[in-house]
Amino acid sequence: MKLDRFYPIFDNTDWLERVLPLGVKLVQLRIKDAGEADVQRDVARAQALCNAHGAVLVVNDHWRIAIDAGCDWVHLGQEDLDAADLPAIRRAGVRLGISTHDNAELDRALSLGPDYIALGPVYPTILKKMKWDSQGLGRVAEWKQLVGDLPLVAIGGMTTQRAAGAFAAGADIVAAVTDITLSSDPDARVRQWIEATR
Repeated sequence: MKLDRFYPIFDNTDWLERVLPLGVKLVQLRIKDAGEADVQRDVARAQALCNAHGAVLVVNDHWRIAIDAGCDWVHLGQEDLDAADLPAIRRAGVRLGISTHDNAELDRALSLGPDYIALGPVYPTILKKMKWDSQGLGRVAEWKQLVGDLPLVAIGGMTTQRAAGAFAAGADIVAAVTDITLSSDPDARVRQWIEATR
């Protein structure tokens, strides 16, 4: 299955309700501070919305809930990998994306047979505090050489203006968060992203 090149990430389903009708075809739901019942409700709603709009939903972290909701994809960070039951994820037929930031993490991720690799932060990001400096486009090119045909997601400080450079360096997919959520006109920004990545 070929994933779309534009990969927005949101922390609640209201965003999905807003952007999916605009033509978003790949989206991640990243809920960090909510109880299990709330996450179950939101993932089920997100999956229904994505089904209605022909979009692919990736659930960050909550792999058990994703399996129960019939989702096709989960995304795990390095810390999430420590607690995840990867054989259970595979048995359920769920595809897996993994975050990487350095060579050791990439080696670990590749040993697990992921369906995509994410590299970040490519540029400085305000989304969360990270112990890694920005990776830069040179690292994107290096990672693409190492992952080969595996889809590579560039994330961190991405804007529509920076997307072309990330693609030229070897990224297959570009993820965006605050460039959309902090925009004065998120709908227009999503349309710009779709135009820049199609």
